[in-house]
Amino acid sequence: MPRPSTPLLSRDRIRAGALAVVDSAGLAGLSMRRLAAELGVQAPSLYTHYKTKDELLQDIADDIMATVDTSAFALDWRAGLRVWARSYRAALAAHPNMVPVLATGPARREVSSPAPTPSTAAWSPRAGHPATPP
Repeated sequence: MPRPSTPLLSRDRIRAGALAVVDSAGLAGLSMRRLAAELGVQAPSLYTHYKTKDELLQDIADDIMATVDTSAFALDWRAGLRVWARSYRAALAAHPNMVPVLATGPARREVSSPAPTPSTAAWSPRAGHPATPP
């Protein structure tokens, strides 16, 4: 079978398909073979975009964590914490089957610990965190 003129897969499409499978069938229900069938391709095609299922799950976790609102921290740490907590809960409630992956630790996700900004540097020491270097 010749290669299609337009790609059938993209990392975004693979992540969306995988998240749909996880949301409906749980983490145990996700396999590269099942995901490929859902996307109308063969499983080896997925490995062009993701080396492992774990790499795919970590990218999905990054996408979910990117939806968590941290913008209110620029105003006040208490307000920021309230907005962040509600947003974090909403992200977990939207994808409860992803909680075990998200619980593996935020240290693996760059989006969960953004670099300090001038606004976060102002409240960070007051919240008990060391001042950031200039």
